[in-house]
Amino acid sequence: MVLLTKGARGRKGIYNAGKWFSYFIIIGLIAGCGSVLFHYLCQLGIHYFMDFMAGYRPTPPAGEHHLLVPTTRPFNRWILLFLPALGGLVSGWLVYTFAPEAEGHGTDAAIDAYHNKGGFIRSRVPIIKTIASTLTLTTGGSGGREGPIAQIGAGFASFLATRLNLSDRERRIMMAAGIGAGVGSIFRAPLAGALFASEVLYRDPEFESDVIIPAGISSVVAYCVYCLVFGWGSLFESPDFLFRNPLELGPYLVLAGVLVATGWFYVKVFYGTEKLFKSLTGIPNHLKPAIGGLCTGIIGFFFAHTLAFGYGFIQTALTTGLPITMLLTLAIGKIFTTSFSIASGGSGGVFGPSIVIGGAMGGVVGQIFHAIMPGIVTAPGAFVIVGMAGFFTAVSNTPISTIIFVSEMTNSYHLLLPSLLVCSICFLLGQNFTIFKNQVQTKVDSPAHEGEFMVDILQKIRVKDLLPAVKQVPHVHEEMGFLAFKRFFSETKQHYFPVMNKAERLVGIFSSTDIRSVIFLKEVEHLIVMRDIATTEIITTTPSEDLNTVLQKFTQKNIDSLPVVRERDSGILIGMLDRRDVIATYNHQVERMKSTRG
Repeated sequence: MVLLTKGARGRKGIYNAGKWFSYFIIIGLIAGCGSVLFHYLCQLGIHYFMDFMAGYRPTPPAGEHHLLVPTTRPFNRWILLFLPALGGLVSGWLVYTFAPEAEGHGTDAAIDAYHNKGGFIRSRVPIIKTIASTLTLTTGGSGGREGPIAQIGAGFASFLATRLNLSDRERRIMMAAGIGAGVGSIFRAPLAGALFASEVLYRDPEFESDVIIPAGISSVVAYCVYCLVFGWGSLFESPDFLFRNPLELGPYLVLAGVLVATGWFYVKVFYGTEKLFKSLTGIPNHLKPAIGGLCTGIIGFFFAHTLAFGYGFIQTALTTGLPITMLLTLAIGKIFTTSFSIASGGSGGVFGPSIVIGGAMGGVVGQIFHAIMPGIVTAPGAFVIVGMAGFFTAVSNTPISTIIFVSEMTNSYHLLLPSLLVCSICFLLGQNFTIFKNQVQTKVDSPAHEGEFMVDILQKIRVKDLLPAVKQVPHVHEEMGFLAFKRFFSETKQHYFPVMNKAERLVGIFSSTDIRSVIFLKEVEHLIVMRDIATTEIITTTPSEDLNTVLQKFTQKNIDSLPVVRERDSGILIGMLDRRDVIATYNHQVERMKSTRG
């Protein structure tokens, strides 16, 4: 019989594992197909809007190619001036008419859904986000692809979990798996996508452990789907940079400082722009992305390389190099065009622009030190790669996944040591700001973990830790008459009364509620003794018991105080423990953890 039971359990475990494995594969398939569709739409949009209308043909990175043959239309700055406004107008109308939560950068909306909405995302959001982001980004708006694709993957996973009637916790895990699958596929970085989905949720260096394996499965599947269509390989092609001179760490330290300062400026400009557009209450929301697009177009009129994705310029900086002036205008201009395009209510991501900004600033620092000390800084392009990782770490608080991201995107793993140094410093110096405002500090601060953490914290505390709070209350002898007890009751504020026998051993307990039925029966009160009122089925606790068990006893029986008895002798009363003291201990422990982490 035992063998059959174990076998049944084993089969049930295999069934459950297979069921969840199939869910994560389905999420990966849909996210991968979403990445393919979104990439096709972006390529078509860039061809027909920026190339066909404005004659602007930005160079793609080495891992991507034009799907359609470029036109020969001459470059027209004036069309490029107004094109982002046109895209913002249509995008804004779509978003604010059908799904206002699709505005801005989608990753932050997904983070908010994870922490505060039980992982729920309306099914229409991914559709609107896809179309709106395509219009924003392919008409010249500056943004990244990870925000839209994160919401595509997360939105489908949330829809699937809701259809399957899964719990909020299970829906959150599936939604995060969708984020990892979408981001990992479209950037050809499956491992980083899985880690990013579990790390980006918090400002402290924490991982959502429940998410890593599901996101890993979905990310691998989505990556394979995407690469089967667009080919294998990394997004960028990088020379084989090597780190061989410890003296080069000095310039990398300077780079970290520059990246933190630039990251702070980026976040301030982005959310300052968002605040400015939200203050324009006299202008309809759907018109604000058009105004932001016009501001983007004005910058693009003079610096066209700050528009759209900008990955091709980073590819050039990695291989042949770009002039310092162009790298500077690319980085600073990208900060403003991204802010105007996305913070005004447009739709797109912030990871892509961050990679471009960080890479450009890394190129600037690398070229300066190469000119000063060419024997130490031999390859300025290496600073482009490290700059990409360090900058996004500074603005997102995701050091581990970002290092892996950049390594996978560039197929360059020889710069892990300087990347680790720069990202660590950027993380430490950048903790006071973030581009993802819906990140919470730690799991303790996440509404998604409130119940779990209460259990975890209470299980670590024993009743013996609260012995100073255990009250020594007057007890009642079982032979005490009810008339004598009434005189005693009128002089006390006590609500629970332990009942003792002649040997001073605990034999019962009653509460002030229990005496209501007899307190006004004067004809029998002289006949009643306290043994008649007390219950002998006593719920007790011991010094070794954890507070989670104690709290369960409180709630299951709806009582507010428990007798604490000796460990091996339940007849010896130590005192009474109140429910409010248990809750106060929990609150104190949470506050102590928060202050320690802060």
